[in-house]
Amino acid sequence: MTTAESSQNREGPLKGVRIVEFAGIGPAPFACMLLADLGADIIRVDRAGAPDPAAKEVHLRGRPTLKLDLKSDEARQTCLSLCGKADILIEGFRPGVMERLGLGPEAALAANPALVYGRMTGWGQDGPLAHAAGHDLNYIALTGALDAIGTPERPMPPLNLVGDFGGGSLYLIMGVLAALTHARTTGEGQVVDAAIVDGASSLMGIFHWLKAEGLWGAARGRTLLDGGAPFYDVYKCSDGKFVSVAGLEPHFYAKMLEIMGLEDDPVLARRDDPAAWGDVKARLAEIFATKTRAEWTQLLEGSDACFAPVLSLEEVPEHPHMKARGSVVERDGQTQPAPAPRFSRTPGEIREGGSADAAMERWGLG
Repeated sequence: MTTAESSQNREGPLKGVRIVEFAGIGPAPFACMLLADLGADIIRVDRAGAPDPAAKEVHLRGRPTLKLDLKSDEARQTCLSLCGKADILIEGFRPGVMERLGLGPEAALAANPALVYGRMTGWGQDGPLAHAAGHDLNYIALTGALDAIGTPERPMPPLNLVGDFGGGSLYLIMGVLAALTHARTTGEGQVVDAAIVDGASSLMGIFHWLKAEGLWGAARGRTLLDGGAPFYDVYKCSDGKFVSVAGLEPHFYAKMLEIMGLEDDPVLARRDDPAAWGDVKARLAEIFATKTRAEWTQLLEGSDACFAPVLSLEEVPEHPHMKARGSVVERDGQTQPAPAPRFSRTPGEIREGGSADAAMERWGLG
């Protein structure tokens, strides 16, 4: 691809896709950030009197906000006019809220039969818990994910990556884009019920398989991927910082020992004996505590030892690999993630939100 082609195609692969987003918190706005990064033309609708999005609110980047009194007939008509021009609607309210506003699927699809109506909730649109309050931690608790994360003594609340953003945002995006493909082929819109409990449960698929194979037990912190295995864990260095090692395959583990000059260590040679994992882990902890993180990084990084230093958010932008790829950028005076994934012909980019008036004019509603 030539430089000229690259320059002309920076609109992103979702150029021409119009989305009306109803302001919310958590996974729905994060999904819209990702869609905006990939070129979707999004108008975010928020309640009248709501504060303007701050520049530091990374998840709100890339689209303007239109403020409306959603309880008024005029605002309802404006929203239905937006639906008539949009390809996708995204909302993240509790079940029934959009219906009470007169903007539920029936009204929206009457305005545009080809509309994809994306609904983001924790528990889903139906079921005994559908109307109950909850947050990421509650949703992943119900899927088995939380029980699998932590120490042998207790589950540990992880960052809300598993529920809100992994099981929520990403499944919502997959759903609305799949439904958009169907709508563009058939002219038929539909409702996408994206529930975090469904998405997070889907993410647990491989662990259901491991359990069936006898490779995942009921005891937390004692299996391959949860910190039980000494060759898949985090170790503290002499400077108090940490490194990660992930030699799941024997040949990668052997490579680590080779580089470290420990091929003949009798304790470390017992990696495949679960009964010896405690001894192997204690030996590795002793060894990693003899050098700083920087020293271990210089020795092991970039090899087939499956190694990486554990970095803080402040350190991430300066790591040579992250810096070379531009995975983290500075914008509006703060670091934030660059658009992902990457496209060879239609790359995404962080966009200016612009004004709501300009967006309405662009949609033919000014």
